[in-house]
Amino acid sequence: MGLHQLTPPPDANKPRKRKGRGHSAGQGKTAGKGHKGQHARKSGNPGRGFEGGQMPLHRRLPKRGFNNGPFRLEFEVINVADLDRFEDGAVVDWTALHEAGLVRRPGNADGLKVLGNGELSRKLTIKANKFSAGARAKIEAAGGTVEVI
Repeated sequence: MGLHQLTPPPDANKPRKRKGRGHSAGQGKTAGKGHKGQHARKSGNPGRGFEGGQMPLHRRLPKRGFNNGPFRLEFEVINVADLDRFEDGAVVDWTALHEAGLVRRPGNADGLKVLGNGELSRKLTIKANKFSAGARAKIEAAGGTVEVI
């Protein structure tokens, strides 16, 4: 059997209904929209949230508070205990952390913050945007240095 011999099943290709093509077409004149009314008009679909002219729910409810969503800064967070996997004397920055699989997206967040959970036993140079007070103390106690980007 070749590709030129393939045919679709008998009822697979049903012709589409051609609306508004006269009486004999079966969908002529009003084209299935009935007589008059909102849904017979060309723009008969009201917008999302439209309640027939009644004040919509999202406008009836009081608006309160403040939303800082568009301006919020999102930092990638890493703990001091996670830094213990690097070699002694290494420079730890965003790319080194990404290669080690500790941060997900390079450069997609607003910065990198180091938190003080855990212990550090190696002398490292760490470059980040923010450090907690505990993290800074633990890094410097281990003989490392902290560089704020």
